[in-house]
Amino acid sequence: MSDRKKFIKWTIIIVLLTNLATFFITTTFSLYMPNGKVVINRQEYNNIMKFQKLFQVRNTLYKYYDGKINENSLLEGAVKGMTSALNDPYTVFMNKKEFEEFSSQTEGNYSGVGLQVQAKDNKIIVVDVFENSPSKKAGILPEDEIQKVNDKDVSGKELEKAVTLMKGEEGTKVKITLYRKDKGNYTVNIKRQKIDLVTVKSEIIEGNIGYIQIYMFDENTSKNFKNKLNELQSKGIKSLIVDLRGNPGGLLDECVDMVSNFVPKGKLVVSTIDKYKNEKKYKSKGGNAIGIPLIVLTNEGTASASEIFAGALKDYNAATLVGKKTFGKGVVQTILDTGDGTALKVTVSKYYTPSGKNIHKKGIEPDVQIDYPKELLIKTYDRKEDPQFNKALQLAKDKIK
Repeated sequence: MSDRKKFIKWTIIIVLLTNLATFFITTTFSLYMPNGKVVINRQEYNNIMKFQKLFQVRNTLYKYYDGKINENSLLEGAVKGMTSALNDPYTVFMNKKEFEEFSSQTEGNYSGVGLQVQAKDNKIIVVDVFENSPSKKAGILPEDEIQKVNDKDVSGKELEKAVTLMKGEEGTKVKITLYRKDKGNYTVNIKRQKIDLVTVKSEIIEGNIGYIQIYMFDENTSKNFKNKLNELQSKGIKSLIVDLRGNPGGLLDECVDMVSNFVPKGKLVVSTIDKYKNEKKYKSKGGNAIGIPLIVLTNEGTASASEIFAGALKDYNAATLVGKKTFGKGVVQTILDTGDGTALKVTVSKYYTPSGKNIHKKGIEPDVQIDYPKELLIKTYDRKEDPQFNKALQLAKDKIK
């Protein structure tokens, strides 16, 4: 071997040994790539090495598995496994189809069965059944537990999976297996239909009492609510009932804008605190319904953004809450783009009411607790028989006497 080749060989060895020594003595070592210098700190290197088993299993599957292997399916399964391992039903990886269906619902329309569901105690619980929906016609009731969709087991930590399975092309069928305490297991085959969510409905009751029902907080809710409120005020309402029963929540900013109608400008509506103790405060923008006698209807299906609305008004004594204790979802998610039409919905913070309460897994107690009889759930809804609504109406009348 020539002296020049020996020199090059030993130079390479010395550089590698120096890099390794630097890695173990300090916190970083350098890798030289064709396109430049890459610096990896020790923690990042250790983290990478922890996940080497994923590649080991992948390689072993390719070596021994006697069947077709889809590389993209392996990758998606690994990512979904990571989020599932957190045991947080609100942190999920959504493939392209799932993300498109999720986005369609926040925009107010989708094809499905007409249910609102929540994860509770690792179970998927029905919290609301839309009127005239396929689920209503099939006899599904609030508080039923969804156990299987198309014969696939689902649990609370697979909430998004269950929702995606129940959605689909209009006119197609889906098989849902449920459990009800006084009935046991039962199965329904439902034909999906287009669900156009009118998230805000309003009317005047008995001349001078306004009523607004909010089904969820999508990207148009606060604007539609403001329009309905202005319309009712122009007709001379003296008090207002806002119905949030069965409302699973939705977009935080929409909720803050809605609260602003009843809370003075600059007042805290809600605050969020993330894992790094960073606090973000959302304040009222002010509105023209401040001081109006207000009743808010809640139940076990009132969750997330709905609880922010109810919690803020309760803290400021701006409303009387009537019904049942709310669901208890006091965490906030954000959507992160992961490329190729996929997304990660991840819990990033906890939220706190103006008085500093976090209601996660606790819920908000109503000022006036009223049960809704189960026997009424199986009947066509009749407001005259609704004890929660009738109590709210009585209080609304009392407030303007």
